Amino acid sequence: MLKHLFNPNKLKYAIKARQSFKESAAPQDCILCSIANRSQKVDSLEIYRTDKFIVSVNLYPFNTGHLMIFPIRHIEHIEDLTESEALELHKLTVLAVEILKSEYNPQGFNIGYNLENAAGASIRHIHQHIVPRYENEMGFLDIISGTKVVIIDPVEVRDNLICRFKEKI
Repeated sequence: MLKHLFNPNKLKYAIKARQSFKESAAPQDCILCSIANRSQKVDSLEIYRTDKFIVSVNLYPFNTGHLMIFPIRHIEHIEDLTESEALELHKLTVLAVEILKSEYNPQGFNIGYNLENAAGASIRHIHQHIVPRYENEMGFLDIISGTKVVIIDPVEVRDNLICRFKEKI
């Protein structure tokens, strides 16, 4: 018996993102480019920015502390990252993992990309996910009804992590 908690806001976001992906959206229509350009039309959970990248809390997190790192420049394919961008992305990933370990004490991480539509990518702008994982993260809803619930508000996570990044830099 698999049940889901319905989040109508996420459905609208997913439909819009999927349509943009299928329509090969121009950078000005890209939600990550809108965040990079500080558009007032999108919710931003940005916690850190360099000249080339943004670190952000995921608006619809899988777990508390679920982050995304994405280039400011609109890049659709991983092979289009320059060597210096790839190095900076790696350094930001290591920094994010260190901060998440000290803030939330996870026992592991899933780190990766969804590349292209067939792999589940809903945005045509490369972004890396960092998902903290916990030994006993399954609760009664996961077991009884196959439902995942994330309790902490992503805005609260953003505010906590902004301070942690400032301390590290």
